[in-house]
Amino acid sequence: MAGHSKSSNGKPGGGKTIATNRKARFDYHITDTLEAGIVLTGTEIKSLRDGRANIADAYARPQNGELWLHNAHIAPYPQGGIYNHEPTRPRKLLVHKEQLAYLTSEAGEKGLTIVPLRMYLKGHYAKVEVGLAKGKRQYDKRRTLIDREKDQEARRAVRQASR
Repeated sequence: MAGHSKSSNGKPGGGKTIATNRKARFDYHITDTLEAGIVLTGTEIKSLRDGRANIADAYARPQNGELWLHNAHIAPYPQGGIYNHEPTRPRKLLVHKEQLAYLTSEAGEKGLTIVPLRMYLKGHYAKVEVGLAKGKRQYDKRRTLIDREKDQEARRAVRQASR
C-alpha cells in the first residue's frame, strides 16, 4: 500500500525537505511508506519554513481513531512572543480512514512501529512521510555499515579512475 506520489525530482512526495530521520533507516527495516498531512499552529509553520525541526526521536501512534506524532521537535519561532508553541507537543497527522486502519492493524498484529522518515513542505502544506518499520538486530546494523562503506569505496574508486 505504498501510497505516495513521485515528483519531478524523483523523490516520493516532492517538495522542500525540512527534516529527515536518518537514524530510522539505520535502526529499522522500512516495509511501507505513506504521506500524511500535519496539523500545525501559525508559529510552527513559520518555524518549519525556516527549517528548524528535528524528527530523530519521533514516532507516530494511533489514538482514539486518529494518528498522532509524538516527540517531533519544532523550535519556537523567534518572533512568536506569547503566541509561541510548545516544541515537542503531540501533533495530529492527517491520513485517510483506510490508511489509518491499515497502519493500526499492521502495527498491532505484526508488532511494527510507525516512524516519521521525512518532514517536508509540499506547496503551502507541511507533510510527513511515515513508514511502517520493524526493528533491526545488531548484526543487521553492522551489515548496513559494511554495505555503506563498500559503496563509498566503490564511488571513490570510480572517481579516481575517471581522473
